[in-house]
This record gives sequence, structure tokens and C-alpha cells, in this order.
Amino acid sequence: MRFGTLPCLLLVLLLSGCAGGQRPVEPTGVTIDDSHSSRAHSSRVRFLVLHYTDEDEATSLEILTGPRVSAHYLVPRQSGRDLGAPRIYRLVDESRRAWHAGASAWAGRSHLNDSSLGIELVNAGPDRTPIETAPTVAWAPFPDDQITALIALLRDLIARHDIAPTNLLGHAEIAPTRKIDPGPAFPWRRLYAAGIGTWPLEADLARYRRLFAAGPPPLATLQRALAAWGYAVTPSGEFDRATRGALRAFQMRYRPADHRGRPDADTAVRLWALLARYRPEALSDPALASPGSLSAVTPGVTPAPRG
Repeated sequence: MRFGTLPCLLLVLLLSGCAGGQRPVEPTGVTIDDSHSSRAHSSRVRFLVLHYTDEDEATSLEILTGPRVSAHYLVPRQSGRDLGAPRIYRLVDESRRAWHAGASAWAGRSHLNDSSLGIELVNAGPDRTPIETAPTVAWAPFPDDQITALIALLRDLIARHDIAPTNLLGHAEIAPTRKIDPGPAFPWRRLYAAGIGTWPLEADLARYRRLFAAGPPPLATLQRALAAWGYAVTPSGEFDRATRGALRAFQMRYRPADHRGRPDADTAVRLWALLARYRPEALSDPALASPGSLSAVTPGVTPAPRG
């Protein structure tokens, strides 16, 4: 067991498995000379991916240290800890590939296990309680001290690996037809308030509310914007499974109060505001620079109320 300290917070990392920073064993029959170091290199890590475990801490540790799935870090709920600093488990060395993302894509890259660090949070996820004909879904909250610990960890990882704000992602964003974690209860806005991740500016939101006052853009244009933001969506004009999953993932993060995965004007407002702030080059596309309002009903889609 080895303990370390992170900037901004004394954060205890309990190491399980290989320790960080181990040097490789030299091959038999040769000498490896480390006296000349190149400055032409960067981290292989481009993405940080957040998950919830859907299990308690003990079960999460059992699963994540088993033979089928893993993550680099596990952030417990923290409540009742008697340590002087929050505890975070490091399960896989950052130089190694953890098995956390599965089939995944973002911004033209795929197989994100190769270029990401996976961070799991102990959280029960959705509790589906049946009532008469349909279930209600209550989402488990993330305790304040758990998010405080996560923020400290993320600040360190972002600084060391030079992670762009648009590359801090939820599992649902990189695998929207398969996954929903970390879910709509995850406090993305609190992370943004701590200087981490993305959020639209109020001035941009106001500008695009005026633009989409008459309704959302055509579905193919909305798909184009989703693809420009990073989702693996094809601008087909068809309301397919990939589009619905991407909309649901986007809404869980930026409008968690309504994440049914339906195209509407408010979703378009938030999406275009994010593009304007973080991917302004995408708005050089004429279709995105001057999106029209929805002129016909998309099959299977109920347009949002106008006005």
C-alpha cells in the first residue's frame, strides 16, 4: 500500500494491483541506456470517462478487480471515512489499458479504452419502482464528499495528461446506444463550477433561444450538430437508435430534467451554444451556421411546442 498527495486536496490513493511508475524489466542480452531523453512526446491519454458502478463498494471492488472488466480508479461514497483525506482506489496503472469503455467512439476516435482513463463512482444508479402500469425511476444521488474527492482527482489527471474540456465524458456519451451512466443525477454543473468540463454560456443560450424560437431544426441538421459535438451519429434524417441514444446522453448531461431522447428546440439551443463556445469551427458548416426550423413532422417524433 502506497499513499500519495494530490494538489488542491490531500487525497489518499489506495493502490490495488500494480504500483504506478514501475520501470520495465530490461530484455535479456541487451543493455537499455536511459541517459538520453527525448522531449518530443505526450501522454497517450486523451479522454477521461466517468461511470457509476450500480453496486456497493465491496461488490464494485470485487467486479473491477476480476478478469472481465476494470477501471483505473474507483471513487467510493466516502461517508463515514475515518481517514484524514478522502480515499480513492487505484486499480489499474495509468500506463495500462483498463477495460471500461467497451465499444465506444467520440469525435472521430473509436475503441476509447486505448486512449482513456476510466473512473468509476460507487453509486446505485436508477431504482425502478413499479407503479400500476409503468415504473418510476429514482436516481441515487452522489454525496458531496464523493464529488469533492472526484474533483481533486480530475484536476490532477487533467493537468498531468493535458485533457481538453470536451474530452471529459460520461460512458453514455461514448456508447449512447448501450449505456446511461453516470446518469442524470450526476452533478456535471458542479464540476464545471470547479473549472472542469464544459457548459454553455448564458449569452450563447439567449442567442440560440431566439434562433430556435419557432421550433427545432430539421432532424438531419440536428444530427449534423450532434456529430460535430462528438457523437457517432450519421446525418440521415432518420430518427434511428443512434440518434435517440445520443440525444438522451446529451440531455442527461446538459438538461437532466427531461432526458427522453426526443429532438426539441431546447436541446438544439444547448447544443448550438456548446458548439459556439468549444467547437466554433463546426459552425463554418453552412447547415449549422444557419439552421432552419422544423418544417415537417419527423416520422415517430412529436415536435416540441412552439413559442
